[in-house]
Amino acid sequence: MGISRIFDISARSLATYQQALDISSHNIANASNPDYSRQKAILSPEKSELVNSLSFGTGVKLDLIQRQRDTLIDSQIRTNNQKYSDNSKRSDILGQVEQLFGEPSDLGLSTTLNSFFNSWSEASVSPNSSPLRFDILRSAENLSNKVRDIYEGITNVKSSLMSDATDIVSNVNNYLKEIQSLNSQIYEVHLKNQQPNDLLDQRDVVIDKLSKLVNINVTTDSSNTVIVSIGGVFAVDKTMAKEFQLTEDNGKLTIKSGVDGSSINLTGGELFAVTDIYSKTIPGYLEKIDSLMNTLTDSVNQLHASGYTITDPKQTGVNFFDGYKDGVLTINSDIMNDPNKIALSKDGTAGNAEIATKIADLSSAKLLNGTTLSDNYGSLISEIGSQKQSSDQMAQSNQLVLQQLDQQKSSVSGVSIDEEMTNVLKFQRAYEASAKMIKIADEMLQTILNMVQ
Repeated sequence: MGISRIFDISARSLATYQQALDISSHNIANASNPDYSRQKAILSPEKSELVNSLSFGTGVKLDLIQRQRDTLIDSQIRTNNQKYSDNSKRSDILGQVEQLFGEPSDLGLSTTLNSFFNSWSEASVSPNSSPLRFDILRSAENLSNKVRDIYEGITNVKSSLMSDATDIVSNVNNYLKEIQSLNSQIYEVHLKNQQPNDLLDQRDVVIDKLSKLVNINVTTDSSNTVIVSIGGVFAVDKTMAKEFQLTEDNGKLTIKSGVDGSSINLTGGELFAVTDIYSKTIPGYLEKIDSLMNTLTDSVNQLHASGYTITDPKQTGVNFFDGYKDGVLTINSDIMNDPNKIALSKDGTAGNAEIATKIADLSSAKLLNGTTLSDNYGSLISEIGSQKQSSDQMAQSNQLVLQQLDQQKSSVSGVSIDEEMTNVLKFQRAYEASAKMIKIADEMLQTILNMVQ
């Protein structure tokens, strides 16, 4: 019985260390895989046998293939994924908007607006000059074209955000389906008392991708399956995955559950940046542009209508602009056809340019919220620049935190070739020793057989 025990223990040891070598081989094979979590062989003694009040060990067994993962680091990475993706996406979008204004430059709206007022000032020197009147029309056209280009550009950015939001929601739904499928597979493995380590890695990769798009909350149940909620709304477990839809209501984008219509409270991720800029930031910019141009239109028309043209007969009550709406600043078509209908004279006398002077003085008048039109426009440019800079700084800060967390994650879950090779040598020596024990047991058995012959 003693020799057979040696055979049993040694055979069991051979199988155990073969499995341990398999685990180290699997780690080494995935050393360059950033999505892989290192696995560790946990060995423990087999259950002892009691013989004549003496306890005899029965060898070693592979008790557990432990997946090396720190759930706290995972949670922090996902939280910072949401912040980084939000700020990075905002920076990209605001950068596009900022470029549309082209400030500061000679081609910016600020220069164009100043040129418009300067043309009136120059015309006041010689109000009957046809070239100077044509300069007024040309500067007005330039102003109209510049405002239209900016407005159309911002509107195009807004339209692209709608497309981005649609794509992101589609990706969210796909990720939720993947998580539900992996949850189901993990649960089936759990029921068989097996360890789904590689499936857990796959699921964590998908959850990390999801955390870059939306703000999520992840909890794990006793069967190692996860329950994910998005913005306070249940999204997926092992039995079902909700599908979310993008809706627009009164110019605002909302993400709702297709099952019960629950609205997601977005606070992070790319989708938050896209919907927030679409619903709030860009409408705020357009509103300020509209306010600026409506004030300009009304102020110029009020003065211009009080003056007299140099047509025969003279006319008064003529508006310079037909109006402004949604980025379109329309110049009076009659004036465009006949610059003599530009009213520069206050009293209709030849050489009077009081109206031209007053319109030129609008450039320094505090017409809008206690500021000049140029200063008001400048504050809008500063606001965009400040928001862009803030997003840049926050994104850089979030990126540094993520880099540190990735290093911590790598120290826990990453594969060290040196460490694995040490384990390989250790397991190999144990395997060889177990094989030698079988040889020794065989020699002992042969000795006993030879004795009885």
